[in-house]
Amino acid sequence: MLRATLKSLLARKVRLVLSGLAVVLGVMFVSGAFVLTDTLGRSFDTVFSDAYAGTDVGVSAKPKIDVSEMEGMEVAATFPASALEKVREVPGVASATGLAMADGARVIGSNGKVLTSVGPPQLGSNWAGETGQLELREGRGPTADTEVAVNAGVAKAAKLAVGDRVGVLTLQPKRDFTVVGIFGYSGDRDSLGGAQEVAFTEPVAQELMLGQPGVFSELSVKAADGVAPAELRDDIAAALGDGYVVKTGEQLSDDAAAGLKEGLAFFNNILLGFAGVALFVGIFLILNTFSIIVAQRTRELALLRAMGAGRRQVIGSVLVEAVAIGLVASVLGLGAGIGVGALLAYVFGQTAGGLQLAGLGVPPAAVISSFAVGLIVTVIAAVLPAMRAARIPPIAAMQDVATPDRPLTKISVAGAVVTAVGGTLMALGLSGNTGDNTLLTILGGVLLSFVGVALLTPLISRPVVGLLGRLFSWSVPGKLGRLNSGRNPRRTAITAAALMVGIALVTGVTVILDSAKSSISALAEDTIQAELVISGAQTGARPPSFDPAVLDQAAELPGVAMVAGLYGDRAVVGGKQGWITATSSVPALREIYRASPTAGSIDSLGPNQLLVDSGTAKDRGLSVGDTVPVQLSRGDARTYTVTGIYAESQLFGGFVVPASAAADFAVPQPTQAYLKLAPGASVDQVMPQVETLLADSPEVSVADRADFIEQQTSQLDGLLTMIQILLALAIVIAVLGIVNTLALSVLERTRELGLLRAIGLRRGQTMRMITVEAVVISVFGALLGVAVGTGLGAAVVRALREDGITDLVVPWGQMGVFLGLAAVVGVVAAVLPAIRAARLNVLGAIAHE
Repeated sequence: MLRATLKSLLARKVRLVLSGLAVVLGVMFVSGAFVLTDTLGRSFDTVFSDAYAGTDVGVSAKPKIDVSEMEGMEVAATFPASALEKVREVPGVASATGLAMADGARVIGSNGKVLTSVGPPQLGSNWAGETGQLELREGRGPTADTEVAVNAGVAKAAKLAVGDRVGVLTLQPKRDFTVVGIFGYSGDRDSLGGAQEVAFTEPVAQELMLGQPGVFSELSVKAADGVAPAELRDDIAAALGDGYVVKTGEQLSDDAAAGLKEGLAFFNNILLGFAGVALFVGIFLILNTFSIIVAQRTRELALLRAMGAGRRQVIGSVLVEAVAIGLVASVLGLGAGIGVGALLAYVFGQTAGGLQLAGLGVPPAAVISSFAVGLIVTVIAAVLPAMRAARIPPIAAMQDVATPDRPLTKISVAGAVVTAVGGTLMALGLSGNTGDNTLLTILGGVLLSFVGVALLTPLISRPVVGLLGRLFSWSVPGKLGRLNSGRNPRRTAITAAALMVGIALVTGVTVILDSAKSSISALAEDTIQAELVISGAQTGARPPSFDPAVLDQAAELPGVAMVAGLYGDRAVVGGKQGWITATSSVPALREIYRASPTAGSIDSLGPNQLLVDSGTAKDRGLSVGDTVPVQLSRGDARTYTVTGIYAESQLFGGFVVPASAAADFAVPQPTQAYLKLAPGASVDQVMPQVETLLADSPEVSVADRADFIEQQTSQLDGLLTMIQILLALAIVIAVLGIVNTLALSVLERTRELGLLRAIGLRRGQTMRMITVEAVVISVFGALLGVAVGTGLGAAVVRALREDGITDLVVPWGQMGVFLGLAAVVGVVAAVLPAIRAARLNVLGAIAHE
């Protein structure tokens, strides 16, 4: 039986390829995700290993607030220079260097724009000479307070040479310096991991990067010969006492890499999620393929039954075929995934500023997951067809029609039950009553809903497909194509369901994001009472900022009635970490955001006073007159008194402190400002004057309210585009499913096609008939996807009503595009099967068994 199965499989190589394509693509996504994250992870290991190569022991202070890579920018704590002298006195210390280093030195290029960085830091530090792997390539290190040295990566990106003047943004507004040196790293590297680096003199680095003189953020210690780093670490820790973090260079390297790997793990999970969608769609394709294969092999399997094969042997035969296909597809998918992972790693390295990649590696997780996923998905999809094959009676070998269509009652009832369960789970998840399992509950509900709809699809396929087919019934090929697409509801439904999943997800996400965009825009238009807004696009953990002097200067412009500048930071308030806002003018902020008091006064703020919104006050149990400890990113904890509570708003909330507190923020400069114009003043008159004030603040710009709202909501468009690109793989697999179904269907109907050709159907008409069949199936799948996706999206929007998403936007234009593309997809999918059908030898086809 095993030999017969393998011979049958090898005799149909085309069927083998078509059956495995979906698994290949899905496995490619899974293995590619693991290869990508493994390659990047090892690359960052190398970067940080090199960065700490000259450090045996590192000393730093405990940060005021622990902020993860996913939450934002952590501010390094400072300690006095006296700690450096204590460390130098510890026995076993060969040398110790104080570093005044922090992220946030943004270089302004020759084009007047700030060099951007997506991922790698923009470091500013004191020049400590050619230590470790750092080497000067041109010029010298800075010796005067008006001089800097930059790494070669910055010099190339900003088109700088020794002697040029360059503007640098730090904790303070723009300062101009002279470039006196350009440095790189051993191995002809322009940077470490794409980091942008600017080196100042020590006093300037302390002032601009750390905010105060005479302090350091790190100490780099070199051990004397024969002294173990771990032993020296313990001695230094004992000498310094509490309040310091003392680690070996190896520990520092591992900790730094672990922080970045946390972000990589999150990215890996996203890719695996989309791989799961692709494989889910692939199950439909494989299920359909095996169903058709079983139908085609009815006589063969019946003969085996007649010769004595048992039902278990028939089931085993089909499953062996599935395992063989799964193995081959897993190998091919793993190979393709390695290539895709390498390509994505290269692209990431280039966009991250020239990250030097470690050698390509294939982690065990990639291999294990590839074979596990490939085999499991294929076998699961083949189970039902295998059981159906086992039920074939031996007498079927003597019949021409061995697989009559079965009633749809059972499958329809099962579909209704599964859909109901999926809808219930989605409702529970969206209601927020499932605690920490909310995401899993929603995903489970979506998965079951798709399965349920797929099971119900055969019930509606015949009438809907018949209706769609009438659009092409003006010709004989059109009528035949319509009848063919509706003759097997199960097959048509499964093929269409594969396309339905991808289009439903894209449609659902589009509905949600467009509704969110519309709701936020409408809310902002109604709430923000400012004609002009100063802001910038945030591309990393650090928000763009501008000179605080702009706030006072803008308030003095003719036609400006009031200005509210906003500063933002993470803080620990009352023992809980969250977001806190400082404002330059409480009355202006109240007017611009239409804030109304619910308790106390929200007209002004003195030192050590704060406001809080009503929702947060209720959650924290706060009332006017209460005091709460507040720890900001810098400085010591201070106690603030609640002097006012304002009504909770969808656009603005949380704790509000006076602008003086922003000196201890991670970014002590305003990140946004709202300008309310005086009656009679026009935007066109005031905006150019504000733009002039922002000449030295190139990270931000001024826009009218409508443009500002569009800029903020446009981020959702970028998110939608990314999701559409990732979901494109699922749609590609669905298209392959249509090709597969038609190709196998052509093989199944060889004799029928030969008879049609014999009675006068020309080659062109045969091709049009197959094309109509493909277009009808594609458009049917797209219609299902649009309908299901709109329903899912509307359900999510309804659940988010209390969070401010009140507008339901149905993307009619995009839905029309999806249907149009589905028709095109049908035409493309029909090309190869149609050509094959047209080339059939008429006499050979009639005699085909």
